[in-house]
Amino acid sequence: MQRTSFGQMPCPVARSLERVGEWWSILILRDAFYGLTRFDQFQSSLGIAPNMLTRRLKALVEAGLLERRLYQARPPRHDYVLTAMGRDFRPVLWTLAAWGNRHLAPEGQSIVLTDPTTGAAIDPVVVDARTGRPLSEGVRVVAGPAADERMRDRLAPRAAM
Repeated sequence: MQRTSFGQMPCPVARSLERVGEWWSILILRDAFYGLTRFDQFQSSLGIAPNMLTRRLKALVEAGLLERRLYQARPPRHDYVLTAMGRDFRPVLWTLAAWGNRHLAPEGQSIVLTDPTTGAAIDPVVVDARTGRPLSEGVRVVAGPAADERMRDRLAPRAAM
């Protein structure tokens, strides 16, 4: 079965999934946030097959989330470092971790997000950058200026039944 590409879809959620939607990719990004940069570090941490890791690292570099930097010429070895786009994924990852802790950890939290200054546990929320209002509810999605007809139809207000 051939995989469908979401890269050209007009939806930002679909395009985001094209870049980071494969589970190994998100775990590689997680480990990069933890400070790992080298192929063998990622492989050891994840227990991933070398060929799969090679493909996922290449895809993350091509997507602009990681950058390859040569650290040894013979044999050639590279560090994989988060780009600005990759670093922008950090709040998504922390929010995903908090959601997983809240709903999918009956045995308890395996990681705790903490304030780096105080060490106090934190619970991330998504807020509107202009108002600071939490976006947990009360958000309406409307078609933007670049929306195609299909997107406009999908987001059109529905009559109450």
